Amino acid sequence: MRSQRRFVILLFLLQFCSSISTSNPHPEFPCKPHHHSSYPFCNTSLPITTRAQSLISLLTLPEKIQQLTNNFTGIKRLGIPAYEWWSESLHGIATNGPGVSFSGTIPSATNFPQVLGTVASFNRSLWFSIGSAIAVEARAMYNAGQAGLTFWAPTINIFRDPRWGRGQETPGEDPMVASAYAVEFVRGFQGGKWEGQRRDESGWKRVLKGDDGSERLMVSACCKHFNVYDLEKWRNFSRYNFNAVVSKQDLEDTYQPPFRSCIQQGKASCLMCSYNAINGVPACARGDLLQKARSEWHFNGYITSDCDAVATVFEYQNYTKTAEDAIADVLKAGTDINCGTYMLRYTKSAIEKGKVEEADIDRALLNLFLVQLRLGLFDGDPRKGKFGKLGPQDVCNSKHKTLALEAARQGIVLLKNDKKFLPLDKNVVNSIAVIGPMANNASLLGGGYTGIPCNPKSLSEGFEAYIKKTSYAKGCFNVSCDFDNGFDEAILTAKEADFVIIVAGLDLSQETEDHDRVSLLLPGKQKALVSSVAAASKKPVILVLTGGGPLDVSFAEEDPCIASILWIGYPGEAGGKALAEVIFGDYNPGGRLPMTWYPEAFTSIPMNDMNLRADPSRDYPGRTYRFYTGHRVYGFGQGLSYTNYSYKFLSAPNKISLSGSLKSDSSKNVLHEVEDEVGFIYIDEVESCNSLRFSVQISVMNLGDMDGSHVVMLFSKVPKKFKGTPVKQLVGFNRVHTLSHGCTKTSILVDPCQHLSFANDHGKMILPLGKHKLMLGDLEHFISIETD
Repeated sequence: MRSQRRFVILLFLLQFCSSISTSNPHPEFPCKPHHHSSYPFCNTSLPITTRAQSLISLLTLPEKIQQLTNNFTGIKRLGIPAYEWWSESLHGIATNGPGVSFSGTIPSATNFPQVLGTVASFNRSLWFSIGSAIAVEARAMYNAGQAGLTFWAPTINIFRDPRWGRGQETPGEDPMVASAYAVEFVRGFQGGKWEGQRRDESGWKRVLKGDDGSERLMVSACCKHFNVYDLEKWRNFSRYNFNAVVSKQDLEDTYQPPFRSCIQQGKASCLMCSYNAINGVPACARGDLLQKARSEWHFNGYITSDCDAVATVFEYQNYTKTAEDAIADVLKAGTDINCGTYMLRYTKSAIEKGKVEEADIDRALLNLFLVQLRLGLFDGDPRKGKFGKLGPQDVCNSKHKTLALEAARQGIVLLKNDKKFLPLDKNVVNSIAVIGPMANNASLLGGGYTGIPCNPKSLSEGFEAYIKKTSYAKGCFNVSCDFDNGFDEAILTAKEADFVIIVAGLDLSQETEDHDRVSLLLPGKQKALVSSVAAASKKPVILVLTGGGPLDVSFAEEDPCIASILWIGYPGEAGGKALAEVIFGDYNPGGRLPMTWYPEAFTSIPMNDMNLRADPSRDYPGRTYRFYTGHRVYGFGQGLSYTNYSYKFLSAPNKISLSGSLKSDSSKNVLHEVEDEVGFIYIDEVESCNSLRFSVQISVMNLGDMDGSHVVMLFSKVPKKFKGTPVKQLVGFNRVHTLSHGCTKTSILVDPCQHLSFANDHGKMILPLGKHKLMLGDLEHFISIETD
């Protein structure tokens, strides 16, 4: 008995000691004293460029080639451990990349709403705060040996086609909004400091500076996917072999701006080139575009291929004759590292065949090492560094979980609310029924590129916190809803409840990476489920729509048995609580749609047609709210509230004179369209765009009985119809808090060079002269732009 007790005690001590030894793991790091700390690349007093060049000089050719893959295996003789470049952090630390592991002292991370839902808040400071929070958790996981420091987010492609499976990951269809999101997220993620509305010309102040003027990084963000990438698999086209044929006009004023802003204002330290070709040349081999990022946009970072996108240059695009030619083309174009093994396998052969020079590799390595040095990877023990104390206590903390809840609240969009059916009064509701296959499954609320959430709650659990008598029925076995076996149970459950909430829409079985939709209708028999339950219920029902892609729910909009419709996207771990707060009136919804919701008839438009502008000669309606001329189910920027608002223009100029702002003799070069005699100037003729900026002062009046957070959106329209003119375009937006029956003032800064311009046929940005219309709700204000 005594020996058994001793054994138990010994076993306990072994387990206790084991838990101590594993509770504080840390990453391997280079420049360890005393054997490997004397190299010049370890000397923190030297400029980082000097340190990077020193490291390159110490490497053999095989060791250099070894660096050209995401999974670097280390160089033992120099004391450099293995490093995995690929980690993901789109809306929280995700499991998709091999650089992240949740097997350790940190078993989960805060799961914020999927990007499209977050962007529906139209709240810049929220976007920045989310980026900053994810960065803290990323550093903490790095310190625990569970993540790298290079993360491949954000996705900032334009949500061009509603069928795209990855539209959920994007900031929507508007290039101005996508640009703003890219700047805020990247700045927050890489260690910037939020300065609110009082910002300098660059927009931000930096927390960390290198001794040679380079910006130090908390973690590294990556703008992806560069560029014109928004098709996974449609008919005979796949993202691996698709050639995106795009006009110079669309490239310049729609597809490029988010990446330009991500680099110029966001200061992103990574750029990812996409799988597809652009006008016949694979994106990772488009030297003109990649070098434009460096030479014109002043990109300071490394360029990675999407995973196996170097292989696709030869094997799918058939752009080159050999694998070695593919390696040569992407390296010379400016790609620095291959996610995959293609460079690892074929670079040596490419050198031997004279297609690649060692100098091409050295250039790539310099970009890679500079980013690692800015991250402090060669500064010694990370536990002694600026972020060394971050650990498990900084992941899934109360601050981040509260932020996830606030993001979910702000992103919910109220699309229909007949006779002010919502909010419900929890004091008079005795029972509710929650119907739908997604309503009781918290795992479906994250969307693509999700990790392991902190403490996720399903939608039905959120309602149970308000109404104890909450019943649930699936209705359909899964989101595909191929059968109606569960309809009878759902109808019976609905009949017995005071109020009914139906959850319908999409999940990752319908839209995801490598999978586009073919229809905009609710999947399978979901429409029949919604209509049947609505018809059987005592009172009109509430329809909650999930997913990223737009849905044609015209039937629900027209059905009087469906009183209210809300879109929640993929709201993340706090989505259940946020939705319940909105439905029961503890939070006044203020989200706006960041994309157009098209009718099902739009699916007759070929998904591979990249043109944004409408073309009546071929019955082509165009794409996105800026150019689309067809019928809409719901429009970009649409979203209701439990209160009403009115606006006033408090101040805005009536005239902007370009006199003194143009380069010498530019006034002589102002061109006119022969047909309409409408003049314009090229933006590159303007000497100083900053001198033309002006503020529009706006008053927002809350006319209702509830306080509310409201998104103010200012649009513009050019004076006359040029070819390819946007129908309208967003100039600026602010989310403001308003008190019941109170007035709130806000201002929007307008830069005519940026906000009142568009690209002509040749891809040149032009600013039309004459009267421009500013639109604020139903209000209009005209500003005349003149040369004298």
